[in-house]
Amino acid sequence: MEGFHGVIAHPSRRTLTLSKESRMPQSRRSPARPLFGSLAVIAVLIGGGAAAFAYTAGWFSPKRLTPDRMVDAFKAPGDSALGHRRNHAKGICFTGVFEANGAGLALSQAQVFSRGQYPALGRFNLGTPNPNAADATVRVRGMGLRISTPGGQEWRAAMIDPPFFPVATPQAFYELLIASGSKDPDAMKTFVAAHPEFAAFGAWAGTAPWTGSYAEDRYNSLNTFIFTDGSGADHAVRWSLLPATQPVPVPHDDLVKRGTDFLEQEIAARVHAGPVRWTMMVTVANPGDPTADPSKAWPEDRRTVEVGTLIVQQIEAERDGPCRDITFDPTVLPPGMRTSDDPFPAARSAAYAKSYDRRTAEAKDYPRFAAGAKP
Repeated sequence: MEGFHGVIAHPSRRTLTLSKESRMPQSRRSPARPLFGSLAVIAVLIGGGAAAFAYTAGWFSPKRLTPDRMVDAFKAPGDSALGHRRNHAKGICFTGVFEANGAGLALSQAQVFSRGQYPALGRFNLGTPNPNAADATVRVRGMGLRISTPGGQEWRAAMIDPPFFPVATPQAFYELLIASGSKDPDAMKTFVAAHPEFAAFGAWAGTAPWTGSYAEDRYNSLNTFIFTDGSGADHAVRWSLLPATQPVPVPHDDLVKRGTDFLEQEIAARVHAGPVRWTMMVTVANPGDPTADPSKAWPEDRRTVEVGTLIVQQIEAERDGPCRDITFDPTVLPPGMRTSDDPFPAARSAAYAKSYDRRTAEAKDYPRFAAGAKP
């Protein structure tokens, strides 16, 4: 993830405090906060995530908005972002395998769904442009994933833990970015009035429990893609990775006490003790389900297909790890998959490319080996 997704703790905007996190099946909720109080808090986090979506054909005049201007919106303290992804800047690499069970072939002819094991490379991350952010200050967690199959095919995905996006369109994300950075005390109230779908996201962010591990979070594609099966039939789908590890809600105050980098430390220790697994579930839309609006979750009774298991086998530091030099561009898809009428993947792809260009040009500011370390 480069410059997209998620609700972030944006250091250049109002300070925010949130209480709990993070999976969709919420076993325990805290008392709801006043709507505008929660939404104002969430707005601060959204700003950076808004930017990447805003650039896509048909939404803005090129004179008004470009990938450069959108990536410019991601501001980390001082020069801390140099050499890093412009959003989801804090993360850690992993390697493992995707073990397909063959059931996915009912939806897509992509080789990745043929029974077998395929190399997987990924990155756990936090939705912030600040690579030095304290883990407990960032509301949204994510996973970038690349699965490779023989013949050079790849399936890349960028997923986050909320069950839906905060707003419906790239235009709305841009307006959210402007509102969250405004000095006008009524800016967010005006924004929410114009975009009522944001209230659902505010409720999630203010009440969903926090967890103490990347291993306990569910990661969701949220955007809609089209799978084509062997007969040529198309299926509109979204997918999720469901953790095999039972989530344990942790009070936010307790997470703060665990230190700045507790998530990286915890997942490294956990995987060192043994592989960690997620089940990949693909949800199939019914006719009429919204495919271009990721702020709308599909009904829970939709058909789901368990297509395989992601097995994380090793954790590696990002500085010199295998995920450093790739983007998790969601438009990189194998035959049998394609984008839908959802405009966000194209917007994200444009922002990812610009972020990649910048961070690779700044490699000297984020050397592969820390000062004093030996290659």
